[in-house]
Amino acid sequence: MPHHGNEEEHNTSTDHDRAGQKGDSHEPVIRDNRKVDPVTGQARHPEGGSSSHGAGAASGTDSDGDALAQAEEILNGVEVPAEESVAQGAAGTGSANAEAAELRNDLLRLQAEYVNYRKRVERDRAVAGEMAVIGVLNSLLPVLDDVDAARQHGDLADGPFAAIATKLENALKTYGLVRIDETGVEFDPTIHEALIQQPGEDIEVDTVSQVLRSGYKSGERVLRAAQVIVAVPA
Repeated sequence: MPHHGNEEEHNTSTDHDRAGQKGDSHEPVIRDNRKVDPVTGQARHPEGGSSSHGAGAASGTDSDGDALAQAEEILNGVEVPAEESVAQGAAGTGSANAEAAELRNDLLRLQAEYVNYRKRVERDRAVAGEMAVIGVLNSLLPVLDDVDAARQHGDLADGPFAAIATKLENALKTYGLVRIDETGVEFDPTIHEALIQQPGEDIEVDTVSQVLRSGYKSGERVLRAAQVIVAVPA
């Protein structure tokens, strides 16, 4: 391609054009000035002070950790005076002893209540059983009166009915039935019912001279008083 003018000027202009083109071909530089890293979420510092600030932050974190460790060492190394330790131990022991004493008292109270309850139940059970027996004996007293009347009239002198009457009386004795039919004993208003009084000879106190109807008792309980004739001093 022909050139016009000075060749040196043409070469110089050509070099300037190439330099301009080369300068224009550089890619733009993008700087990220955000204060928070979008990936890690940690705070960061702008360029120029990042290294120093980062180092400072790292050293700050380390210093905080060291401070906590030192504080723990100091606290662990503090010795409690012997008097204070003994006082704390005595307070804890006293509280434990008080609680143990309270629990022991509660246990003793519950035990006493249980013992009283068991005694009351056993006593009520015994009374209930005794009342049941007494009820049966009272219901059989008229039968025993008929047996006595038949024996007095000679109807039970011998024979199978006499044996049955004897077995009945013996069976009732096993349940504590006691007949009240003694004569010549001192009159006792708790077991005797005086229907007739007659003056007697050679007696100093009221005495049972004859039993009109036998009485019965079970243990210390009188089921029926004996109806008697009483001889009184003349």
